[in-house]
Amino acid sequence: MPRVVDNIQIGPLTWKMRVEVPRLVAKAKAGQFVIIRVNEQGERVPMSIAGLDGEQGLLTVIYQVVGKTSALMTTVENGGEISDCVGPLGLASHVENWGTACVVGGGIGIAPVYPIAQAYKEAGNKVISIIGARSKDILFYQKEHGEVADELYVCTDDGSEGHHGFVSDVLVKLLKDGAPIKMIMAIGPVPMMRVVAKVTKEFEVPTWVSLNPLMVDGTGMCGGCRVTVGGETKFACVDGPDFDGHLVDFDVLTSRLNAYKDQERKAMKKLLEDPNCRLTKAVREFTYPGENKA
Repeated sequence: MPRVVDNIQIGPLTWKMRVEVPRLVAKAKAGQFVIIRVNEQGERVPMSIAGLDGEQGLLTVIYQVVGKTSALMTTVENGGEISDCVGPLGLASHVENWGTACVVGGGIGIAPVYPIAQAYKEAGNKVISIIGARSKDILFYQKEHGEVADELYVCTDDGSEGHHGFVSDVLVKLLKDGAPIKMIMAIGPVPMMRVVAKVTKEFEVPTWVSLNPLMVDGTGMCGGCRVTVGGETKFACVDGPDFDGHLVDFDVLTSRLNAYKDQERKAMKKLLEDPNCRLTKAVREFTYPGENKA
């Protein structure tokens, strides 16, 4: 079974896990994903690749606690094992030297745009990174992005760090000021990706987004990850996860993502009622703010 080198908390509900899977890492590329199962009874959870260390054969994933399975992941100790880690899955992000490329990461999307930024840089691009979160305490990877990007912009909704506002605000200013951006990759919450795609369409800048609809097997067999792109049905697991943001039907995507919200909330409520849950306070504050109050 894959060995977990370390599993470190880096935010109120955010963990960084490094898994020793040398054969997987040798084949994996930026933009792909893996499916992790904590134990034999656990569900299979897709995770974006947040880092690849070819020398040590280590895969990095960044995850947030949003339900029972992700909460279970936090219990894996450094040096422990997980049942399995399958991948690499999906298609790698398209990379070439455009001259200047921009990555935009919001929330947990800050993680998967990092290896993409690395790939853009290695291809010879000038890289602009824009990352953002609701507040300073749930930001991460500032140092990592800063080491790759030629220009790094940090945003928070509440103004506690960097620009007071959204990542799209910074992007609009850069485009209006004439930044010669030839390619944009945006990963984050659906509303963020929708706004970024709308903005860049006006400026006629090619923009790709990474979609994470509900996924079961990750190999194109179940059809659960259907998305509509350019009026056609695509499977995010095998046709993506990257798609042209100007062609994605975000309304359909949002509808599918909301399909099991009631069940998710019930599962979360049950988790919070567990007196042994050490994550209760953080879950209430950061996952469902204003809800599940004691």
